[in-house]
Amino acid sequence: MTQSILYRIYPKNPGAHLFEVTCKVDAPNPEGQCLALPAWIPGSYLIREFAKNVVHLQAYCGDKPVSAEKIDKDTWRCAPCAGPLRVVYEVYAWDLSVRGAHLDTTHAYFNGTSVFLRVVGREDQPCDVEIAPPLALGADYQDWRVATAMARVAGTAPYAFGRYSAADYDELADHPVEMGVFTLTTFSACGVPHDIVITGRHRADLERLCRDLKVICEHHIRFFGEPAPMAYYVFLVTVVGDGYGGLEHRASTSLLCSRDNLPRAGETAVSEDYRIFLGLASHEYFHTWNVKRIKPAAFIPYDLQRENYTRLLWAFEGITSYYDDLALARTALISRESYLELVAQTLTRVLRGRGRFKQTVTESSFDAWTKFYRQDENAPNAIVSYYTKGSLIALALDMTIRRETQNKKSLDDVMRALWQRYGQGGIGVPETGIEQLAQEVSGVPLGAFFDKALRSGDDLPLAELLATHGVTLTVRPAESDSDKGGKSAKKSDAELALRPTLGVRLVESVAEVKLNQVFDGGAAQGAGLAAGDIIVALNGLRVMRANFEKVVTSYAVGTALRLHVFRRDELREFNVVLQAPTADTAMLMFSMQPDAAATLRRQAWLYG
Repeated sequence: MTQSILYRIYPKNPGAHLFEVTCKVDAPNPEGQCLALPAWIPGSYLIREFAKNVVHLQAYCGDKPVSAEKIDKDTWRCAPCAGPLRVVYEVYAWDLSVRGAHLDTTHAYFNGTSVFLRVVGREDQPCDVEIAPPLALGADYQDWRVATAMARVAGTAPYAFGRYSAADYDELADHPVEMGVFTLTTFSACGVPHDIVITGRHRADLERLCRDLKVICEHHIRFFGEPAPMAYYVFLVTVVGDGYGGLEHRASTSLLCSRDNLPRAGETAVSEDYRIFLGLASHEYFHTWNVKRIKPAAFIPYDLQRENYTRLLWAFEGITSYYDDLALARTALISRESYLELVAQTLTRVLRGRGRFKQTVTESSFDAWTKFYRQDENAPNAIVSYYTKGSLIALALDMTIRRETQNKKSLDDVMRALWQRYGQGGIGVPETGIEQLAQEVSGVPLGAFFDKALRSGDDLPLAELLATHGVTLTVRPAESDSDKGGKSAKKSDAELALRPTLGVRLVESVAEVKLNQVFDGGAAQGAGLAAGDIIVALNGLRVMRANFEKVVTSYAVGTALRLHVFRRDELREFNVVLQAPTADTAMLMFSMQPDAAATLRRQAWLYG
């Protein structure tokens, strides 16, 4: 019988943000057992070096201390041990995100990749975890509970501290855990119990939240086909004043959201804030199939100590980003007009990045480790997002298949085929597998489409494709610096074309006019301004963040301005000639009189 790797985790010192973790191996490698902490977490493609948070580690053979030598950045090798090996270590946890671990006097949260050492060579062995309560720390912790999708060992009550189990290390690392005093509510989707666990102060309408998430979850389950691939699911939601993020897991998701993103009692409409939360929840839930089970071959198995390269993130994130909001429209949680607004905002974000001409989505996928997850001030000029452009590629692919097959096939059919061929059997998707399967399922020759969409910097023919589905695309200059697209402008296109631009993005939430990004081809770049510069005066008059846009737009296109700028601690002067704005702000509207074929395609697309 295979013996389990035994772990114990304990919130030892919330004030110092320290977990104490114990790993016990009954039959260690007689030549010296190696243990390693992952360098990254699946779903977030950046080497994060979680081992840097281990502040103390001691190994024991029985009760006798033995040496544990660190042999690389995240691996320790323990001295040979004839009996059970026990390794005790402390982990600093002060990362309030969905990717790491966080511990303070209000709650504890962790991902397994942040806290559980991998026993090298024993990754396939079962793992048992004792999640120990912080009762010794005082009465303030008496009401803490545990929320996780990890399986409970017999004798451990729901939401209780105690023993939990995983089939192997991969599963252990894929079940985040929340501890504390949290709000808990439950619903069922297609017979599967779902929990919503909310940490942080909020005024959420829990009944509405359950009702709306139930609709989303049942839609996605039925999209791929019942039964659902998990027997239980948990939404772990951390509420803050201002935040956004999500990370998918096999039977749960961790979500970080702003307090205003949750619905409040008495509200009936879906506000723009609540729409953000619903889209985030829908996105991470769709990942239960697309990337957690339908995976690139490069991810089977994960190598958690180094980068795992694939050119398919445009599909696993982009296609998911397409279906997350489409599901809200198909279930009527938002109106179809609201959905078009969201698509137009995505297109606007893509159009405003010059990097789309320099990097393809396959290159963006491959370089996620060094570029997309390490964006700097030049990111808009150098990279394209495989999320946003990937979602537009999914839209274009869906509409191309629908148009060429007279609505008999769609991207929906391709996704279900991916699930049946690869996801259900745990078979990795080859790098060209999605392209080949799309052509096989649709019967449409899509080679030219994929070459253009995936392997070139050309813009997609969205206006033409949308028109065949009864939707009109227009692109205009931005009305203001805060114009995200998707809505009608109050001014005509001719008036908007007269609005001058510097070609910069300012740092948010500071009083100064500090340049965050300087765009390729813009007036500021042409004059020599750079990210980090602080503009203090324009034509001899002081400017601040609050009035800068108003001052700039009071001049005409072609006007030469004299700017006084601090670069580091040096005052410099630049002469800038204001440019005409670029048409980069999209809007989608339903065509007034689409033909019968376009109407049928539109209905099939938006109603599923």
